[in-house]
Amino acid sequence: MTDDISRRTLALGLGASALLPGAAVAQQNDTYSEPEIVSAAERFFGAGAEGVAAVVAHVFSDLGRPNGYIEGEEGSGAIGVGLRYGDGRLRLKGQSGVTRVYWQGPSVGFDTGGNASKVFTLVYNMSDPDQIFHRYGGVDGSAYFVGGVGVNYQRRNNITLAPMRAGVGFRLGANIGYLAYSRRRRLNPF
Repeated sequence: MTDDISRRTLALGLGASALLPGAAVAQQNDTYSEPEIVSAAERFFGAGAEGVAAVVAHVFSDLGRPNGYIEGEEGSGAIGVGLRYGDGRLRLKGQSGVTRVYWQGPSVGFDTGGNASKVFTLVYNMSDPDQIFHRYGGVDGSAYFVGGVGVNYQRRNNITLAPMRAGVGFRLGANIGYLAYSRRRRLNPF
């Protein structure tokens, strides 16, 4: 009886270990590695964003490997109440083509100023590009910031967006708000 239990345990353990490498390979094929993201972000931001690798390492340690990213540009301004507008292109790993995306949203908080930024957003747990077209809440001001590049997190259900911003201008303070991602440019931020 003890031999039967030992053989079953050994067989179950071997069977489980045989499945794990395949799962790891599947995850790697469906997600971007840290070097892939650092390379894409540095190419996108150019020479002006020396802190990109540190910010990417921080996001990877928090959230792991993303399965997509958005390259875009945005402008924002605030005096207590703020507005942010942007546009970009969403790429999901393993899917051909890109999806054009626009975003806009209000914020409320203790901040003032304005800026224009290039935005490289890491995308987590998105299986279909149409899932981007919703509102994603987030908090600015608690952002991780290194060498001219800042990042904060936006969440909706199990999807997380991590926009990394580098640009010109000055906006100081903290705020809370959301971004609404849409198929067309909209002036109404709500």
